[in-house]
Amino acid sequence: MFQNATSSSIIFLLTGVPGLEAFHIWISIPFCLLYITALSGNSLILFAIVTQPSLHEPMYYFLSMLSTTDLGLSISTLVTMLGIFWFNARKISYNACLSQMFFIQLFTVMESSVLLAMAFDRFVAISNPLRYASILTDLKIAQIGVAIIIRGTLVQTPLVLLLKRLSYCHNHVLHHSYCFHPDVMKLSCTDTRINSAVGLTALITTAGVDSVFIILSYVLIIKTVLSIASSEERKKAFNTCISHIGAVAVFYIPLISLSFVHRFGKQAPPYVHTMIANAYLLIPPVMNPIIYSVKTKQIRRAVLKALHPSAAKN
Repeated sequence: MFQNATSSSIIFLLTGVPGLEAFHIWISIPFCLLYITALSGNSLILFAIVTQPSLHEPMYYFLSMLSTTDLGLSISTLVTMLGIFWFNARKISYNACLSQMFFIQLFTVMESSVLLAMAFDRFVAISNPLRYASILTDLKIAQIGVAIIIRGTLVQTPLVLLLKRLSYCHNHVLHHSYCFHPDVMKLSCTDTRINSAVGLTALITTAGVDSVFIILSYVLIIKTVLSIASSEERKKAFNTCISHIGAVAVFYIPLISLSFVHRFGKQAPPYVHTMIANAYLLIPPVMNPIIYSVKTKQIRRAVLKALHPSAAKN
């Protein structure tokens, strides 16, 4: 169990819900339902956008990016989380752990970036509707998508490389059902101050910066909307932002909560860390399709048409 190694021979042990191991089969039921909801919901959103020409607009292209990142987050943790609950399959190799960590955090950064792009989309649509199509062209949206992928990769690669230089000579039991950067870092017996600083910098320069610009976008949106004379037009403009505001909330609240618990919640019971960590990855993929299907009429109709063509007419 105790090693002093930096090689791929290291085996980490993942954790389910501490203290409730005897109930893992029962706990797996809601988690399985959440994964089914996330995978089917986001797949339906993507299918609707791809197959419905009426949804080939900037707003829905960004929504398809959001659904793609949510699918990535779900798939990145599906095997290890359900493997623990169903088969007590806790072992994960060093390289597999780092790979999982990279993709989880890559999709997290990408989701934050997509939410920022969607805020910009709403700002342009409301403040400059006549030039909306000329500003957010298909080429520009494709460039934004590529930039989001490159940004996430450049931010996350140093975190993985810096972990590779560490030695691990403590008990290799992780506190989550997936590999998470702070969790892996804490198991090292090497000085991790550089890792911690780079990790904090990555968080601030991605989710931190993105959240500031999202807030700034909405300050400008509110200023623009309040200048509209008609109350009906103001209401219509605000309604186009409700789904995005919901998506921002379900992403940032669990993310901020998890960051605070890892840095300042050392006295919190283990199950608190586990539940917040699982919520951080499961809530956005589950809730985003629901939010957009309920609050966006075009998406709701497209999804209904995909499920039952005759239902879309109602």
